[in-house]
Amino acid sequence: MSSGRSFYITTPIFYVNDAPHIGHAYTEAATDVMSRWHRQAGDDTWSLTGTDEHGEKILRTAVANGVTPKQWADRLVAEAWKPLLETLDIANDDFIRTTDEHHERNVQAFLQKLYDDGHIYAGEYEGYYCVGCEEYKQSSELLDGTGEYAGQLVCAIHSKPVELLRERNYFFRMSAFADRLLALYDDRPDFVQPDSARNEIVQFVKQGLNDLSISRSSFDWGVKVPWDETHVVYVWFDALLNYATAVGLSDDPEEFARRWPATHVVGKDILRFHSVIWPAMLMAAGLEVPKQVFAHGWLLVGGEKMSKSKLTGIAPREITDTFGSDAFRYYFLRAIAFGQDGSFSWEDLHARYHAELANGFGNLASRVIAMVGRYEDGVLPAAGESTEAEEAIQRIVADATTTADAAIDRLAVHEAIGAVWTIVDALNGYITEQAPWVLAKDEAQRDRLRTVLYTATEGLRALAVLLSPVLTKSTPILWNAIGAQEALGDLREQPLRDAGRWGQLPSGATVSPLEPLFPRIDLATS
Repeated sequence: MSSGRSFYITTPIFYVNDAPHIGHAYTEAATDVMSRWHRQAGDDTWSLTGTDEHGEKILRTAVANGVTPKQWADRLVAEAWKPLLETLDIANDDFIRTTDEHHERNVQAFLQKLYDDGHIYAGEYEGYYCVGCEEYKQSSELLDGTGEYAGQLVCAIHSKPVELLRERNYFFRMSAFADRLLALYDDRPDFVQPDSARNEIVQFVKQGLNDLSISRSSFDWGVKVPWDETHVVYVWFDALLNYATAVGLSDDPEEFARRWPATHVVGKDILRFHSVIWPAMLMAAGLEVPKQVFAHGWLLVGGEKMSKSKLTGIAPREITDTFGSDAFRYYFLRAIAFGQDGSFSWEDLHARYHAELANGFGNLASRVIAMVGRYEDGVLPAAGESTEAEEAIQRIVADATTTADAAIDRLAVHEAIGAVWTIVDALNGYITEQAPWVLAKDEAQRDRLRTVLYTATEGLRALAVLLSPVLTKSTPILWNAIGAQEALGDLREQPLRDAGRWGQLPSGATVSPLEPLFPRIDLATS
């Protein structure tokens, strides 16, 4: 049933200069969990991801590999970026490439409007340019090089030398929008989140904005400036527009009105592009700014940000081939507070996998299903009279549903999973306290045993629904095992915000044996 609400969420579009690492996968997984949650809750949901394929960095990478930029992009998309979505079981609605014809055409149309309206002018610029960032750098963003780069200025992010460039380019009058941006941040405190990110952006804009160079003439791999084809559009100006061109900007006004504005999930290193340049572009065009820009933290390995250039990049399949996609999704979104930096280690992943997934959730499911099979011949019994113990479980399930949904609305994915996990902990405690294996020995306690078995199994029903956006592989298996597929229909069709309503799984449902959802893994031999 539709809720009448719309929810459009995006990942950044990722550069195709190299294969993805788990930092990219973290963004994809977080966005996917939120889109799945909203979709199953009945919201009109659209999830977008894709690839950024223009710019000097892509050109240089392609030349270094002896192919054209388009050939390089095609190869990386086919062999690395789209397979990443399969590896993590991502259910995106669209995948945009900035080399798509409709995107390039609408970038030109957008740019032409800004030019016609007087927001763009020609001028000269000299500055230090980081090819890795595809951005001119301020002096505060540069460091003195060391080692092989001694005597040179290097980018603080990439630790690679910057280049001093002097070009005649076209400029966007971004400085004219400083006051409007500050008013936006003041009127809508949740526009940039978390608060630390908002504070950074407010201080940055208060220092004053420069106009933005939006074209390059020293190379030709990009969208042509429509009134001057000797220039190509600055890669970020081109790339940011993907969020709008993907949902019908200029081509389909009805679809654009249905989907826009979007919630953008980005890494904090590209926050300024999304929360300063992008809304200023939209203001200039007379379009609505995004709903929200949320900057998540970095994944750290050995205390450093995940990076291919520093050899700290870990391919997602290095994890999923051993632990599975469910464990990947759960671990990174539960262990790390969304919006903060988080450290990854194999030891922590291994420990959480066994303590929380295998022993906590998986063992709970196996025990409950095995007891229904053993004591009731695999048929879910009707519950008898409830006691305070059952009423407490019912309250916990209802509260967890409400709390988790509110957390998802705040993009606090870790809090949502934590709220749902209170059901796991409560059911494990409930089974220990009620000891159904003891009740089964006393025929006089038969009704009590049936109440306990029904309560535990109905709790699993709620868990399967609430965890389905996160544990996309294991929850359908559990759903089938408790007889819910036959009794209630497909798991993906269960109204998520209604998951806390007690008593949905009917007595008489056929419960089937369940193999371990999360088998034990020996890290030393895996």
